[in-house]
Amino acid sequence: MADIAFLLLIFFLVTTTMDTEVGILRLLPPMEKAPQPTEANGRDVYEVNINDANELSVEGIPMDIQDLRSGVKEFMTNPENSLVLPERRSVNRAICEQGIALARSRMLHASDEVSKQVHQKELSTWEHKLAVTELIGDFQELPPNAVIALRTGSRTSYAMYMNVQNELEAAVEDLREALCKEKFHREFKELNEKSSDDRPLIKAIRAVHPQRISEAEPLEVQSIR
Repeated sequence: MADIAFLLLIFFLVTTTMDTEVGILRLLPPMEKAPQPTEANGRDVYEVNINDANELSVEGIPMDIQDLRSGVKEFMTNPENSLVLPERRSVNRAICEQGIALARSRMLHASDEVSKQVHQKELSTWEHKLAVTELIGDFQELPPNAVIALRTGSRTSYAMYMNVQNELEAAVEDLREALCKEKFHREFKELNEKSSDDRPLIKAIRAVHPQRISEAEPLEVQSIR
């Protein structure tokens, strides 16, 4: 009986399939010092809410999930220069060179090490923007505070949460794909971060269309009426 029980145990261990968790594959950026808090402009925040009944609303207005992707694209590009969407700022070579010169001047006249480091970071930012213009030309950038703010209810289903996350990320990927094909005649998903030739292209595309999705703690969100 002991041998039979042992054989049965082995049989069940070999034949049983284990459930796998489904999650979001996302590469986290390296840890940095927390930035100084800044006041966000209302037009720079795209509020996406999912309540406990799995109902989706954007900026307080009910929305079908099928329309979410196009809404995110409009928020990030503001094609009509709407006053209720983020004000995209023009970036070109002349602006970048002026910013670099100003940052270098401030570094030279910095009175302490902390100020020098601040201006060094400013210099690096402008140098990165200059590198982007050299690859893709003049571009429109989002304000630094522009963000997609996602909030769920305490009883929002995981499936609905994942569907919304997929649509948010897909919107950004669509914009990146379109820009990559326009400027480099290649698909963005085919670029390899391990390649020294592709890495600058990836950084340039991400600079124009950054993925900024902020998630708040779940709340007791009431059903939409």
